[in-house]
Amino acid sequence: MPVQLSLTVNGKTASASVDERTLLVEYLRDKLALTGTHVGCDTGQCGACTVLVDGRAVKSCNVLAAQVNGAKVTTIEGLAAADGTLHPMQEAFKDCHGLQCGFCTPGMVMSAIDLVARHPKADEKTIREELEGNLCRCTGYQNIVRAVQQGAAAMSK
Repeated sequence: MPVQLSLTVNGKTASASVDERTLLVEYLRDKLALTGTHVGCDTGQCGACTVLVDGRAVKSCNVLAAQVNGAKVTTIEGLAAADGTLHPMQEAFKDCHGLQCGFCTPGMVMSAIDLVARHPKADEKTIREELEGNLCRCTGYQNIVRAVQQGAAAMSK
């Protein structure tokens, strides 16, 4: 059964008729061509599909698009400024080498932004606990933690 969907995605209105079973990740990738939101596990375990919905980190493979009708969705593509200037968290991940293959990075960055919004002065233990639902198979997480700390400091300025 089709559902009429209207969202604000990365600051732009996005409307479509979608099947009621369409996952948010499918809508973003297949209908809007926002392929920075990755599909890793399809079960919400890896966090590669994390986006912000009304400012909160959400694993988009576990949410129906219809459930976020009317919401403001931000994907990794929506973080950088129009002139290409990276968001402070993106810049921190780049500067601190908080990535290797890059597959988990978009979801990790989105989760980190939500983490910092809730815990602006998070210590290493809190950062590690908060990022527990985002898996990285390449790094030892140390550079990711360092990136979150640097990003948090830059976001507080």
